[in-house]
Amino acid sequence: MAPGGNRGWLLRLVIAFGFAQGAVSMARPAVSYRALALGADERAVGVIAGVYALLPLFAAVPLGRRTDHGRCAPLLPVGVVLIAGGCVLSGVAGSLWAMALWSGVMGLGHLCFVIGAQSLVARQSAPHEQDRNFGHFTIGASLGQLVGPIAAGALIGGHDMAGSSALALVVAGAGAAVAFTSLWRIEHPTAAGPRTARRERVPVGGILRARGVPAGILISLSVLSATDILTAYLPVVGEHRGIAPSVIGVLLSLRAAATIACRLVLTPLLRLLGRTLLLTVTCLLAALLCAGIALPVPVWALALMLVVLGFCLGVGQPLSMTTVVQAAPDEARSTALALRLTGNRLGQVAAPAAAGLIAGLAGVAAPFVMLGALLLLSSGVALRSPSGPAEDRPPAEGGSRSRPLGRSAR
Repeated sequence: MAPGGNRGWLLRLVIAFGFAQGAVSMARPAVSYRALALGADERAVGVIAGVYALLPLFAAVPLGRRTDHGRCAPLLPVGVVLIAGGCVLSGVAGSLWAMALWSGVMGLGHLCFVIGAQSLVARQSAPHEQDRNFGHFTIGASLGQLVGPIAAGALIGGHDMAGSSALALVVAGAGAAVAFTSLWRIEHPTAAGPRTARRERVPVGGILRARGVPAGILISLSVLSATDILTAYLPVVGEHRGIAPSVIGVLLSLRAAATIACRLVLTPLLRLLGRTLLLTVTCLLAALLCAGIALPVPVWALALMLVVLGFCLGVGQPLSMTTVVQAAPDEARSTALALRLTGNRLGQVAAPAAAGLIAGLAGVAAPFVMLGALLLLSSGVALRSPSGPAEDRPPAEGGSRSRPLGRSAR
């Protein structure tokens, strides 16, 4: 089936991604609570959390290379197996070293699933549909991020923290396994990349030099860093301002709900503004709002800021995927998406570390000013990024650029 045909596969992919992301979002806080119950200190919890992000870095580009020259769908069940296994085995692990290992396995599974899924969306969507389809695809991630922590909070607690967190991890593994039910016949046979064609590899340097790829990576890193630090540091800000934890939970849920709402209306926004202007405006607004969180505003104003901020942050991830896909050489799209994910993982490690250092030196509100500066930089980069598929430009070094499937509607 040609790109742009029946989209039943996209709905099934969104459902599968929702369960996989929900399992990961449920398991990550459960891993921290179980590690604390086993005697870990803050440093050990940080190491375990870091292994989740660091271990997959070494596999991202090889997995992208493999997907560029083969099928995308096999990575999806592999990812589900690794996520489910990492969750369950983290729940039964009896040592911190074992928990770190299985946390890394979980992260590797998430990476496999996301590379396969993003490559599938890129390959089975016509160029003018990629913004819309990536937007719908990321709704699955947003739903998982919304439901997973709530489910973890409902199961974890009481006097037996080790037991309740282990139960949450086993339930998360079972939830991940549900994703299998949506993965049947998800890849069109004619959409799979040729497995026998001998095509020269495009070097990583050539991909990174393609106009638009670095911009997409930076925008994605900035938006993900903002989401992670907001989740981690808003409770700390609440403690300093006397805001109850239950209210902070509602505020974070409002942010997540606004992100989902943004992705539901992404298509009309793109028709109205176009990708470049939409990315630029939302990154600029997000920069101002992040810096505004550092101000001692009342709770109602903070809630309004977080709703608008969540809406703005919802734009960056799907549109950065399209920016990278359409800027990269056609024979290296999956590798380019893998490089984008590598940037995300580096941001997940570096941004919290930098935020912690800044907070220790200048106060708990200072990380939000840092995020504002990063998003302001992303806004400037977005303004210079290409707005559609590149055509009639020299091929990247080491590879040839095949003819695009069609011209963007914008």
